[in-house]
Amino acid sequence: MFSQRVKSVMEQKKLLTAAPQTTVSEAAKLMAKKNVGAIMVVENDRLVGIFTERDALVRVIAKGRDVKATTLAEVMTGEPQTVDPNKTFGYALLMMHENGYRHVPVVENDKLIGIVSSRNALDPDLEEFVAEAQRRKHIR
Repeated sequence: MFSQRVKSVMEQKKLLTAAPQTTVSEAAKLMAKKNVGAIMVVENDRLVGIFTERDALVRVIAKGRDVKATTLAEVMTGEPQTVDPNKTFGYALLMMHENGYRHVPVVENDKLIGIVSSRNALDPDLEEFVAEAQRRKHIR
């Protein structure tokens, strides 16, 4: 799995974008609806930031900011590090580990095309575990 290319692991369906002037409240509702942990902040078709669940907790809630008045531009991580879709997933995971984050936007030719997260490393193993647990449950 770690030698697979990011493009084969990344999530395109869960790629969620919003404008910088979107409020934290609006962003949180979108994230909850799509069941994602990060939203890409895009302006004029250009990635300008990323806002994550952790940002909501640390930069908004813990600081007592008003979620209906605070915009993503105020609390996002601006100009986030990105990964090329042709890099290995292991490369992306190492980048996340070394920098202390769990989501990396995937950019090709200056265009946002997806997102990869540390959770992607768990999903195949987790799915296999659940399938095996179900199988064993029916054997008993």
